[in-house]
Amino acid sequence: MLALVWNGTEARVTEHAEPRSEAGVALVRVELAGVCNTDLELVKGYMGFRGVLGHEFVGTVVEGPAPWPGKRVVGEINFACGKCEWCKRGLGRHCPQRRVMGILRADGAFAELVAVPASNLHEVPASVPSDAAVFTEPLAAAFEILEQVKLEPGCKATVLGDGKLGLLVAQVLQRAGAEVLAVGKHADKLANLERRGIAVVSRDQWDRGAADLVVEATGTPEGFAAAVAATKPRGTLVLKSTVAESTRLDLAPLVINEITVVGSRCGPFEPALQALAAEEVDVRPVISERVPLRDADEALRRAAVPGRLKVLIEVRDS
Repeated sequence: MLALVWNGTEARVTEHAEPRSEAGVALVRVELAGVCNTDLELVKGYMGFRGVLGHEFVGTVVEGPAPWPGKRVVGEINFACGKCEWCKRGLGRHCPQRRVMGILRADGAFAELVAVPASNLHEVPASVPSDAAVFTEPLAAAFEILEQVKLEPGCKATVLGDGKLGLLVAQVLQRAGAEVLAVGKHADKLANLERRGIAVVSRDQWDRGAADLVVEATGTPEGFAAAVAATKPRGTLVLKSTVAESTRLDLAPLVINEITVVGSRCGPFEPALQALAAEEVDVRPVISERVPLRDADEALRRAAVPGRLKVLIEVRDS
């Protein structure tokens, strides 16, 4: 099958062995896959990954246990052992033995076929088009904030970053009742949020007023310091960026201002799918362009262009 493979030196579209059918595992024929900032960090050395990239996808099950064959699905990306103490506590996303699709010891979705544990699958509602369903995984990551942080009535929330994830996080927090301010660098991106009634401001014009909740989604090493400065004393700072580059951290303000820091990663798929089905979150404006799988290496390069939003890889009929 055709796949985009990272070998530690280059990402190249090449013929790759098809995943094998195993008990409890579904083979999914990928329709669309999305390029994430994490994919861009992986090719900079993040996690030391080697193999097929990609973890945001929608496709159709071609082989696997009942009742999945023939269903259009999305899939959670953490493949847990199901037996350890973490898994027994419902924390399979933190299973020490886990593999992670396209990130850690498991091939990803920039390919014609991807293997996914059937227990990780979610059927896509018929009303949700595939170019919206492909956003389920990053949208679930935005919903994870609501799993981790209790929003108080009238909570003032600042979202730093107007990239793919930042745009989704701002919408999810607004939907949950927060008073959201989105801070970014690109007027056209911020306009997408402004049309939905979300307050926006250019980073250059931001007065850096402090908020109860700050979400750092800049995708840059420098974002942490700005996020700390934007968080009220005894406020909560949620970190969403994953970057390969290390950075110097000044932890004193966290202690002095008694700031709660929350690392936030993957999230629940069901509320994400429900929000897409109810059209409560608008993902279409987040799409920049579509590239066929045969040119997926070019898709990575285009996704890395500053200011670019979601690049989708079209797998079928590539």
